[in-house]
Amino acid sequence: MATAHKPTSHKRSDLAEVRSRIRSGRLQGHYYAALLGFRVYELNYVLDQVRRGLRYSAFLRFQRNTNLSVKTLSELTQIRSRTLARRKDEGKLGPEESDRLLRASRIFGRALELFEGDDEAARTWLSSKQRALGDVPPLEMAKSEVGAKEVENLIGRLEHGIPS
Repeated sequence: MATAHKPTSHKRSDLAEVRSRIRSGRLQGHYYAALLGFRVYELNYVLDQVRRGLRYSAFLRFQRNTNLSVKTLSELTQIRSRTLARRKDEGKLGPEESDRLLRASRIFGRALELFEGDDEAARTWLSSKQRALGDVPPLEMAKSEVGAKEVENLIGRLEHGIPS
């Protein structure tokens, strides 16, 4: 994981990294993990970090990068507030929680791609009911892997101009 920076610099540098990759088309690997503070995006590295459990700071970093409320993010990752408080004290998420946080970053990353790096537009779209998802907001749908895949499929259709 990246070394610690002052909290005010995280958002700027992490979003700048994702936007740079979107604009240049360098979307290989798990680039969206930059929203968690990663700077290495290869599969084996990302898997290893998830298996070990991400640091609690990755949760906070993602929250700051996306401007989603802690409540929204805890619902998206299905980490109860009491469990989240324990994880804060421990400094680390469990592997399953880490996997769900990585999934959330993947969904937000894909929405950033759709909106060409505009995080406000991505957040608004993710929070708004989508008819193609049965009038469910993508953030609600993405609470499960199956739902997250549906959100990604919808983003793919929208990127290619396929009516949904």
